[in-house]
Amino acid sequence: MFGLKAQPRKQFQNDCRMSSALKMRRPCSPAAALLFCVFMISLSFSVASAQTRVNGLHLRPPATPLVAHDPYFSIWSMADRLTDAPTKHWSGVPQELCGIVRIDGKNYRYLGLANRGTQTLPALNQVSSELTPTRAVVVMANSEVELRIEFMTPLFPEDMALMSRPVTYLQWAVRSLDGRPHDVTLYLDAAGTLAVNDPGEEVTWSRASIDGLNLLRIGSQAQPILKRFGDNVRIDWGWFYLAVPQNEKAEMTAGNQGDRSEFLESGHIPEVDDIEGPRTPQSHYPPAPRLNVSLPLGQVGSTPVSRHLLLAYNDIDSVQYMERRLLPYWRVQFPTFAAMLKAAEQQYPALEARSQKFDAALEADLVRAGGPEYAAIATLAFQQAIAAHKLVADIDGTPFFMPKENFSNGSISTVDVIYPSAPMFLLLNPKLVEAQLEPVLRYAEMPRWKFPFAPHDLGVYPLANGQQYGGGEVSEENQMPVEESGNILLLVAATAHAEGNADFARRHWPLLTKWAEYLMTNGLDPANQLCTDDFAGHLAHNANLSLKAIEALGAYAQLAERLEQPQVAQRFATAARKMAGQWIAMAQDGDHYRLAFDKPGTWSQKYNLVWDRILGLHLFPEEVSAEEIASYKKRLNPYGLPLDNRATYTKLDWELWTATLAANGDDFQALVHPVFKFLNDTPDRVPMTDWYNTVTAKQVGFQARSVVGGVYIKMLADPSLWVKWSSMQETGP
Repeated sequence: MFGLKAQPRKQFQNDCRMSSALKMRRPCSPAAALLFCVFMISLSFSVASAQTRVNGLHLRPPATPLVAHDPYFSIWSMADRLTDAPTKHWSGVPQELCGIVRIDGKNYRYLGLANRGTQTLPALNQVSSELTPTRAVVVMANSEVELRIEFMTPLFPEDMALMSRPVTYLQWAVRSLDGRPHDVTLYLDAAGTLAVNDPGEEVTWSRASIDGLNLLRIGSQAQPILKRFGDNVRIDWGWFYLAVPQNEKAEMTAGNQGDRSEFLESGHIPEVDDIEGPRTPQSHYPPAPRLNVSLPLGQVGSTPVSRHLLLAYNDIDSVQYMERRLLPYWRVQFPTFAAMLKAAEQQYPALEARSQKFDAALEADLVRAGGPEYAAIATLAFQQAIAAHKLVADIDGTPFFMPKENFSNGSISTVDVIYPSAPMFLLLNPKLVEAQLEPVLRYAEMPRWKFPFAPHDLGVYPLANGQQYGGGEVSEENQMPVEESGNILLLVAATAHAEGNADFARRHWPLLTKWAEYLMTNGLDPANQLCTDDFAGHLAHNANLSLKAIEALGAYAQLAERLEQPQVAQRFATAARKMAGQWIAMAQDGDHYRLAFDKPGTWSQKYNLVWDRILGLHLFPEEVSAEEIASYKKRLNPYGLPLDNRATYTKLDWELWTATLAANGDDFQALVHPVFKFLNDTPDRVPMTDWYNTVTAKQVGFQARSVVGGVYIKMLADPSLWVKWSSMQETGP
């Protein structure tokens, strides 16, 4: 949210003229002069407020996560300021949260869009904004009052049960700026679109109370649990909740948009609920159903007055795996949604403190690993990478961390989406990588998967009932044999490296061995097949895909050694070293290495080579990486390094993998800076895309995907940082 560019010269001149004209007016009283100065200061802040502070830098995120939990419960600000546009689902469809603050009888917007009659309500000036891994903080003001708004989502990867809770905390803090007390009331409403796929579906609403919280909820009338699947879709079952602490004075209605109008007129909302339902979120007569909350603060002075509430979603059943419904992982700890909400409210102060501590520590180490611009990119990626997954429990309690291919094709648990996302989870909790891989490996061990290579996916989100992509379970058409087999072998080895043991590999060793044998036979010079960059089409003799196979064989040998199978380890290590030598001879093309072995004069990013250093395989001499980096620096465009010589588009995740090949910080920064610049300049206001044009900064496709977790790979290249973070344990609420 919140743009970055400098103030245009024309606007600056206009402001100077306005200032000069004001100086020519008659003198005013000292009190009026003080108010005017406060106003001008806040106005100057609002010009700069299009900037968001991320790790000490100013970054204009294309979109900012406000409530980011999973592919369905995912609400974003896709504008420079919170008040520039309605809040939206990651797919770009409005899912509106509307916020108004009433100051001495005057109404101002602080979130989303709202009208009074035909006129748009004035917005508070946005003074500053800050994005951290778990929080979005915005400060707004006028000449009288400052309003601080914080969305905090405790996504601590080391604590899976906590991370899986679908709860975000919204906190306000208000204080007087002019030394006078002001009568202040906060207002928030939530639209029915938060709980349906489209605004034409009927919703119903109600209220309830539990120990410590008063609740409003809204959801679809039909409740078609796990019936809808696909890519560009939103949930249409379960219930969205606003939960208000009972010890805070509040007015609440399960009401409608008309109750907002009543608040604008009187500062209060009706004491009765709207019972004219069900009806659709696009209804006009009666008004569209909404949940409404008003929080009167009374007279506010210079000491901040704070309030908070909880935004939550109960999806009941989360995904289907092999025809059985799986519950969200938080239910391992809590038997009911009410019990979870109660704990969430009780633990809020501790979680707020933990959030600040976690954010500060992670941001500091990101800067240490790759510098401020790298840290800003990784911070923006943090919530997106998690929220493109759903963390559920299998019937035996085993965690499954299942990604959705957002705006790719909607697949669930796609192996070549898990692969690029995994570095963040290898760093912060390798058990989450086990949870990504476990449902895939269990599926591949079933008789129904008859191929000698790894599957591509488990179905279409949220139905993980078997591969749908390409030939599915029927044929080898459009499969990714080398790609997916290599991906899993590398990630299993990386997990063992992080955990210090190969217990996870042991559980699936026969399957992993089958895939290693497949790569031994087919990996050096891959046939005409797809790789993860399948949007570029089929390619035979793919040099980067061959790199993956070679590194995967070396990784398998490393696993065999951990499992005390020295003969197996020697056989595969010897083969991997031999293949590496052959690769160099086959791919050499002057000062760099080819896109495909049979295509002289071509080039590509060799991002798969990054494991050679990270896992300590050392199959290739360092000169290979050095030659590639030197070549890449010559091919940089204003917004990044193209994926290969065929087009000017690139993949943001792979750019960071490729940059990690650099042996020195200057070369790393040379490849990272254009990515940072892209995020600032792209005209496309969507959650971070990973596929964009390096010349125009325009999105080519994809958005809000989990693969941006791959930017954390630079942290894995620092062994001390990897050990520090991957060994963290759960530390309380």
